[in-house]
Amino acid sequence: MLEIQGASLVSEGDERVEILKNINLKFYDKKIYVVTGPNGGGKSSLAKIIMGVFNTTSGKILLDDQDITKMNITERARLGIGYAFQSPPRFKGIKVKELLKMAASFNPEKENICNLLYNVGLCAQDYLNRDVDASLSGGEMKRIEIATVLARNLKIAVFDEPEAGIDLWSFQKLAETFKTIHMKYDTTIIIISHQERIMELADEIILMSNGMISAQSERDIILAGILNNGSCMCSTKCEKGVGQNAGCAG
Repeated sequence: MLEIQGASLVSEGDERVEILKNINLKFYDKKIYVVTGPNGGGKSSLAKIIMGVFNTTSGKILLDDQDITKMNITERARLGIGYAFQSPPRFKGIKVKELLKMAASFNPEKENICNLLYNVGLCAQDYLNRDVDASLSGGEMKRIEIATVLARNLKIAVFDEPEAGIDLWSFQKLAETFKTIHMKYDTTIIIISHQERIMELADEIILMSNGMISAQSERDIILAGILNNGSCMCSTKCEKGVGQNAGCAG
């Protein structure tokens, strides 16, 4: 279980801004959680304090009762926490197959790297020998990074808007992949998303706004509230469907 106890995050600099405010959450094993809410509400910051990209200003983060608050990204990764960035990094001089093999080396079950690419909607023959550089589109990079997360047998897998920049077929494959991870491994999956179809995969949905948790409950209860209100989760008007600017929940 991953537990966040009274975590706050304040930005550094002349103007101190409270990004996260007294976050208290428990993520239980073998469950899928979707974190949603308006843009700028603190969702990505929550994901980054879990991975150790950002260090909390106060509070604690525990993994299976072990205090990991002061641990860096590498130390958390060794404990089985993985993270897929909203904007994936590129690695000049490294091929896709090399990146996937490095990720799979942490997995005793040795996932087939061709299957990993297929699960995110990419043809292995077309991508294994591609360089992980600027020649790949943003959507391609997103899918490859998700494949590296899937390559590892993780305790906690965090995905920051995994649907961004991918087409409908790949989106459907991605949803199937999340279900497979859920059934095959003991991985706790935390997904930052605005998409109703992603939220439908969740056991529980967490609503965030203004750096705080505004609601947390079972999927059907939260979705019913969102749909009944007819509210859109993004800060500007958008249309339903994959590939929109921020996605729509209603």
